[in-house]
Amino acid sequence: MTNRFKTDHQEDESYIEVAEGVWGLKTLFVNLYVIAINKNDWVLLDTGLKGYAAHIKSMANDLFGNIPPKAIILTHGHFDHTGNIVELLETWDVPVFAHQLEKPYLNGTSSYPPPDPTVGGGLMSLMSVVYPRKPINLGDNLRILQNDSHLPFLPDWEFIHTPGHSPGHISLFRQKDRLLIAGDAFVTTKQESAFSVATQARILSGPPKYFTYNWPVAKISVKKLVNLHPKIAATGHGKPMQGEELINGLNYLSENFEKVAIPTSGRYVNRPAKTGKRGLLYVPPKPVNRAAIASLIAVTGLIIFALVRLYKQ
Repeated sequence: MTNRFKTDHQEDESYIEVAEGVWGLKTLFVNLYVIAINKNDWVLLDTGLKGYAAHIKSMANDLFGNIPPKAIILTHGHFDHTGNIVELLETWDVPVFAHQLEKPYLNGTSSYPPPDPTVGGGLMSLMSVVYPRKPINLGDNLRILQNDSHLPFLPDWEFIHTPGHSPGHISLFRQKDRLLIAGDAFVTTKQESAFSVATQARILSGPPKYFTYNWPVAKISVKKLVNLHPKIAATGHGKPMQGEELINGLNYLSENFEKVAIPTSGRYVNRPAKTGKRGLLYVPPKPVNRAAIASLIAVTGLIIFALVRLYKQ
């Protein structure tokens, strides 16, 4: 089995070894992971941002040769974690496992709660107004994880239901080395900021604000993961983190979640969206964006002023 280790001078499609038998690949600004079952068999965790199917296949071929995965497991179904799944399933006709509460977003039934561009933090938040949220339909490939924390094909791993960022979001944990793959329950960069995303500035942060629809539940999910006392954490966005940096960062995030994770304003800050087994049930109204209104008034005033001056000439 071969592997490559990413350096600052390699291309984004290079991959890194996160821990024994686990590799990560960054697709522009989103990570996916390959988990070995043995020297011949493997599982793919998430599929990253659209356009990287060839990179995923190349990585798999380097590691395992021309052997398809036993399965694809999804931490959740947001567009940046399922971007290549349809194309990959055309090559690899394998089961796709997800939590029961993600099912409506993966079988064509329901859209996710709308992203919230008003949460602040940078360009990635502002751009979220155009991020896809419509469901995909995985058809007969879709399988539902049972409620016993068991992961198919991965006896050394368990999954933890960590909702808040999405209804059926899960994180994966391996007890033997206390390795946590957290998905977007928390991340290791400031995902709302295009600068932080571009530089991969390492800072342990809450779930990406623009897609998190239930903040009280997201806080509980972080506490669940803190209580696992992970030694290594790999997340959906940002670089892996370990040791004291991880421990201190997680403890600080958990203890100060309202201050450092929850935005000061936004659509879901005071009232979460409601979801159920059939998908989206209720979305709170859009917040009044006073800054945008003030800008509009100012621009309108300038236009009127210019027209008045033009009329008097």
